[in-house]
Amino acid sequence: MSTSLTVTTAVPATPEEGTTAAHATPPSAVRHSLAEDVLGILTGTFAASLGLYLLKSSEAVTGGTAGLALLLSYTIPLPFGVIFMAVNLPFFGLAVWKKGWNFALRTGASVALVSVMASMHPAALGALDIDPVYGVLGGNLLAGVGLLIIFRHKSSLGGFNILALLLQDKLKWRAGYVQMVLDVAIVLAALALVPPLMVLLSAAGATLLNLIVALNHRPGRYLGR
Repeated sequence: MSTSLTVTTAVPATPEEGTTAAHATPPSAVRHSLAEDVLGILTGTFAASLGLYLLKSSEAVTGGTAGLALLLSYTIPLPFGVIFMAVNLPFFGLAVWKKGWNFALRTGASVALVSVMASMHPAALGALDIDPVYGVLGGNLLAGVGLLIIFRHKSSLGGFNILALLLQDKLKWRAGYVQMVLDVAIVLAALALVPPLMVLLSAAGATLLNLIVALNHRPGRYLGR
């Protein structure tokens, strides 16, 4: 900021004085490099898959296609990862149509990674005897953090994630709140297979997950691309 006393026509000082016009506006978004995207998606899918493993170990459910896959895994003698891949296949075409091949391929890779990692955790950790409250809340917290990382690298975990992100892009509705509404139906459907008290606990966990996303993934806040 200039402090010269010889200038008699200076305009009133503003917080932006001393900067150029270009610097008075927010800087342009800086794109993630390929290495950053790869590491980000690997980190996000690991966190999300570990969260889902905690949920399955607690015999709980959550929302979205992950919750649907968990429900089906309690009745179908197939690994969770296989079921998770299968229930997400119908949404791949929607991702290509609405978000383009780049987003769709990233999403396909993320879904595949979660499916593979979901099979790795039991082999590495074995069967867990876990407190249900810890498993449900901790699992949803990990899944929510994983989703945040995945979203910020232009990917998703398919299913309702794609629909929620589309509505956020088009209508500026927060993805977490949109998904929260959609998840209610999945959690309520669990009443047919899961004890009512576990359904209530699962609903609280799903709410926690979506609040994490809603409070941290607002349109226009994050500039990385």
